[in-house]
Amino acid sequence: MSSDPIHELRGTRVLVIHPADEDIDELMRHLRRIGCQTRLMWPVPPELPADIDVVFFSVRPIGATIVPPSSADPGPALIAIVDFENPTALRSMLDTNAHSFVAKPIRSSGILSSLVMARSLQGYQNRLQSKVAKLEETLRSRREIERATRILMEVKGSSEDNAYQLIRQQATAQRLAMGVVARSIITAHRVFDNKLAEKARTPEQRNSVLRMPIRKSP
Repeated sequence: MSSDPIHELRGTRVLVIHPADEDIDELMRHLRRIGCQTRLMWPVPPELPADIDVVFFSVRPIGATIVPPSSADPGPALIAIVDFENPTALRSMLDTNAHSFVAKPIRSSGILSSLVMARSLQGYQNRLQSKVAKLEETLRSRREIERATRILMEVKGSSEDNAYQLIRQQATAQRLAMGVVARSIITAHRVFDNKLAEKARTPEQRNSVLRMPIRKSP
């Protein structure tokens, strides 16, 4: 991969959400000189296009600035365009979770740095989120394996190690993750328990359940 930041940014798809003015004209010209595929949009769209890598957006001097949700996952890098450096505007910019910013009046000297910073931070953030998602899935699978092991111990009267090895053997035989096999055991056990509970009820008990009022959540 090239270490030239300008080369790496060529072909980047950029959306600028801002009313047209001289500053935005300068921003658009410089983005195109860098080699970005740039388009201007105003007013603010209800949703960001999926085919966008970076979004420049205007920060409101008063009130909250809302960045439209993205239909892509992960979403684009966000760069705020700041006109007023008052506390409200700065707080609004921070609330958008922008990866970088440019301040008006816009000068070409700061645009490249903002692009590089925003893309770098976005990539780092996406890698962290991916790691967190994998860790959460690992913990979830571990809990489900432990629960499925207890179910097999209860149903088959086997030891913990034998129950665990059974799950492992099934996963290997079916070429599935152990968490997937454990999940199927838990689901099957739940269905079986529900059927047993239903059969155990007398007709009067079943009718009383059907007549019970449904409480609405507050």
